[in-house]
Amino acid sequence: MHKPTATGVDTDAPLTNFSHCHEGILKRLSALDELPALLAPAARARQLAEQSVEFFREAIFEHHLEEERELFPAVLASAQPGEEVERVQGMVRRLTNEHRMLESLWKRLESDLKKVAKGHSTDLDVNELQRLVTDYAAHARFEEAEFLPLAETILGRNSNHMAALGLSLHMRHVKPVAAYI
Repeated sequence: MHKPTATGVDTDAPLTNFSHCHEGILKRLSALDELPALLAPAARARQLAEQSVEFFREAIFEHHLEEERELFPAVLASAQPGEEVERVQGMVRRLTNEHRMLESLWKRLESDLKKVAKGHSTDLDVNELQRLVTDYAAHARFEEAEFLPLAETILGRNSNHMAALGLSLHMRHVKPVAAYI
């Protein structure tokens, strides 16, 4: 019977030590062999997080701002007094509240998403992330199905109102030109 010493070395069967060592090495290498398959998803996760951070700040916050400063006031100003204006007010209140809720949810996720974008480990709250995606999709569906068709009806009654909204949006997107003297 072979007896390993306190160091774990079987002095009576030294070749067994090499065999056991190879078992450990091969096990570790087998695990390492999984790494290439994991690199592409990790790189994609970093890329998605980075693009999302940029997009949310540049596009979504700006989109909400334009709706609240341009679209909502234009529709409210053109809505017929009474039931129509009350309906628009309710929709605008709902959409604005949803904007704040979605922006707040984003702000809670943004820091961890920035860490993911840099390849740092993080405790990203995947439930909150899923909630953001689900809630924003519901927000957009309501706006597309309910508010925007009503806005088109209201603003479409007077071509000047639609043109004024178009011009206002255009002016927000035009880069200022330096004056030459």
